[in-house]
Amino acid sequence: MVRPVRGNRIAIVGVGYSEVGRRTEFSYQDLTIQAAKAAFADGAIVPADIDGVTCRPRGDDEDRALPAPLVGHMLGINPLNWYNTPPMNYGDMIAASIAGVKSGLCHTCLCVHPLKVQWSGSIRPKFSEEQYEHGASLDDQFTVPFGSLRPIQHAGAMAMQRYMSVYGVPEEHFGLQQVAQRTHASLNEDAFFRVPLTLEDYLASEYISKPCRLLDCDMPCDMAGAVIITTEERAREFAKPPVFIESFAMADTRADWDDLDAWATWHCGKMLWSRTNLRPTDISCAQLYDGYSILTFMWLEALGFCGLGEAGEFIAAGHTKLGGSLPLNTDGGVCNLGRRHGASHIIEAVQQLRGDAGPRQVPGATASVFSIAGGFWGTAGLLTIE
Repeated sequence: MVRPVRGNRIAIVGVGYSEVGRRTEFSYQDLTIQAAKAAFADGAIVPADIDGVTCRPRGDDEDRALPAPLVGHMLGINPLNWYNTPPMNYGDMIAASIAGVKSGLCHTCLCVHPLKVQWSGSIRPKFSEEQYEHGASLDDQFTVPFGSLRPIQHAGAMAMQRYMSVYGVPEEHFGLQQVAQRTHASLNEDAFFRVPLTLEDYLASEYISKPCRLLDCDMPCDMAGAVIITTEERAREFAKPPVFIESFAMADTRADWDDLDAWATWHCGKMLWSRTNLRPTDISCAQLYDGYSILTFMWLEALGFCGLGEAGEFIAAGHTKLGGSLPLNTDGGVCNLGRRHGASHIIEAVQQLRGDAGPRQVPGATASVFSIAGGFWGTAGLLTIE
């Protein structure tokens, strides 16, 4: 499939964050409203310009119960012609927003997702002691009885160990990417961690679930991120230059651990490039999910920036640094920004293409890819600007 005909594209016209911090006093409602208002201000948009909302609630407690219609009501969006509450991550919400606008069910859609530290699945077990003792159902029956209770164990450590064993990749290569991202974070006032990092610092950091170290993991925080998308025609009415969604893909697989190149990241990569005439060599910078370092390596390979098992050497050669052939996670990534469930990867791509990234700006950026999650399921997108 070639690039969409001009006039029929989907564009991002506003992005924004809430206040971000560790265990703030803000409720999920507070964070949601803050992020939405920041995105409104970014594009000089008012609630009357919006007629669609996607929002991801988990419903763990009363404070989290934020279905999309309630978000629209809180923000004064009326009427609401499209609403959706996807169950997974920011990529799923972007997909729902694209579907709503592209189908004509709405013309402009707010996509917003709040997250708080106390919910974090990486710092508390997914299952209670009783569930652990009596087993689990579905896919969890193959991991929980053997002590794999947290995402870091299977999405981080198991994948990282398998990758290192198959391709002979040393831990130092993961450290070099963290060093590069910390350098980028030092240029970003929004980052929690800005003090330069050395490879020795990385190797001295503790294992959380071997071989995954503390510095291989994102940091839980309280935040919400918002993105507003609309049609190309309407996009030209707003304050900021539109950033176009050139291509988008999502996939869910249950590949075997022996088949690292059959995971969802690879399916996303194939679909993403099949829907555009652009190629990896056309990309100015990449914002690839780094909840765990191994996921970034997988995305680099799945999106065709290097061969299978070659991400470490690609990084060691300096390609992912600012000034390299593919500046990667130019805002510092979520290991330095805090866990933002993919919102930051989209927002940083938009800011780079607008030329709004300040001292970390990639000169002349015209196209950027972003990815969210990884491994058995994930999403990827390609953004461009005129």
